[in-house]
Amino acid sequence: MSENKPELKKEKIRIFMLGGLDEDGKNMICVEVERKIYIIEAGLKFPDAKESLGIEYIIQDFSYLIEHKDNIAGIIITHGHDDVMGALPHLLKQVKADIYTSPLTAKEIMKMLKKEKITGVRVHTVKRHDQKRIARRKVLFFPITHAYPGTFGVAIATTQGYVVYSGEFIEDYNDLDDNYRGNITIGAKLGKEGVLVLLQESKGAERAGHTSPSHQVTKNFDQILDLNHDTRIFVSVYTQSVYRIQEIIECCIKHNRKFVLYTRELQERIKGLQQIGFQIPDHLLVDTSQIGKIKDVVVLISGQGRPLFTLMSNIANDEVENIDIRPEDLIVIASPIVPGVEKVFKNMENDIYKRGGRLQILDKNVLSMHPSKEDLKMMIFLTRPKYYIPVKGEYRMLCANAMIAEEMGIPPEHILLLDNGQVAQFEDGELVSTKMELQLHDTMIDGKENWDMAGVVLKDREILSTDGVMILAIGVDAKTKKIVNGPDIQSRGLIYLKDSEYITSDVAKIMEETIEENVKNKTYDNLETRQDIRDKVAKYLFKQTAKRPMVLPVILEINQ
Repeated sequence: MSENKPELKKEKIRIFMLGGLDEDGKNMICVEVERKIYIIEAGLKFPDAKESLGIEYIIQDFSYLIEHKDNIAGIIITHGHDDVMGALPHLLKQVKADIYTSPLTAKEIMKMLKKEKITGVRVHTVKRHDQKRIARRKVLFFPITHAYPGTFGVAIATTQGYVVYSGEFIEDYNDLDDNYRGNITIGAKLGKEGVLVLLQESKGAERAGHTSPSHQVTKNFDQILDLNHDTRIFVSVYTQSVYRIQEIIECCIKHNRKFVLYTRELQERIKGLQQIGFQIPDHLLVDTSQIGKIKDVVVLISGQGRPLFTLMSNIANDEVENIDIRPEDLIVIASPIVPGVEKVFKNMENDIYKRGGRLQILDKNVLSMHPSKEDLKMMIFLTRPKYYIPVKGEYRMLCANAMIAEEMGIPPEHILLLDNGQVAQFEDGELVSTKMELQLHDTMIDGKENWDMAGVVLKDREILSTDGVMILAIGVDAKTKKIVNGPDIQSRGLIYLKDSEYITSDVAKIMEETIEENVKNKTYDNLETRQDIRDKVAKYLFKQTAKRPMVLPVILEINQ
């Protein structure tokens, strides 16, 4: 008898995104194999400045993951940027799952868990050429070059072939530091074994050529140091742009320039880098007390988004400790202008120039460390995927990425442009469905612990910004409930009172009559009566003004 190979179990694969499609940030990829869910990234998104209404950031709708929390195999965090890990504490407070990530990112996550008092979560450190079994399934981690040390791509093994997410990679053949060095041979190995689906990010898909070497600021910053021998230099940099921070520090070391790590978060970041091998000569790193004493010191100032540029404005206006800006000082912006910071960036520029300061923007003609067209083509060439899904980026970027795949010979019907919540299902190596299964609603976070209430708070802010507010105050006797003073009517953003005195008169009458009627009917209750007044006044105001302002009745019960 001839031996027959055992038939592999047929697996159903579902791939969907809970964020990151047709938007910048809030990235979350879900790969579901035989009901086990592998979550890749859990990022946040910063709101547009014009639409923020006090929103600090936006996260995903976790309803599906909460409903199927027992099926979550693990959470894979490819690196330590906010757009891939910022929503993690919100997810982990509702869903407990193991985390797999790189050494430096693991340290950041452990600090995050401690700060948020989250327990019951294990953090597994992933080496750059690692292979693990997660929920009994082989998962490969392969090293790539990005702005954060230890960044990796992911390949999940299935009976239909690998599901590969190539990560936020660039090909840089000049950087030999092992924390940043990629390995393209892994892509070729996966291609030989068979790739069912390749997912690639789209943020740089509209750019021709390769990203490298145009991602580096070393040459530009070297020139700045050469031309400003006896000048204090203040450099803004995003805390999470670790590659750029290291570039600037290495330039200072090469030029023997002493430097200061001005912010505490930057000091903590450098401690983490030193633990994974980054070396700094002790004699060059000085503390903040030396900023005013060393004439050629370089001061690194870090932060994220709008707060960083606000801090730079405060420095320009001499509103921070230890720094007194002088006319000969040079302010260097090494932090790119990302969506949502445009207005505060312009304000910072104005403040610097008003003080007679010198400003140089280092980022001009420097590319962000995301794959450009030729980088994406190279990964498609190596992995030879059967299906292709563009992820991470605004819709035009997803389309540009899809066109690259078509140029590489992937049939258009095998290129999937999905929406958040749309599920691509595969069986027997074929796409069988792309149904819109999940109706998602963004979760707005305004910095409060109870983010479920944020929607209510933000709705109030929206009403205030569009229809205004009316406050009604009246005093009643605590015992008899007879009106003893008022009503006093105040309005903001609704009507011009001098032209609409009849409205305030009518509103006062409604308030008085409602209180008197409830007292007469023996149904008076302070809270319920205020609600009655609110409802009646709101209806009246809508009839008169076609607006729905916030109505705030106040009944003071006075002991006489």
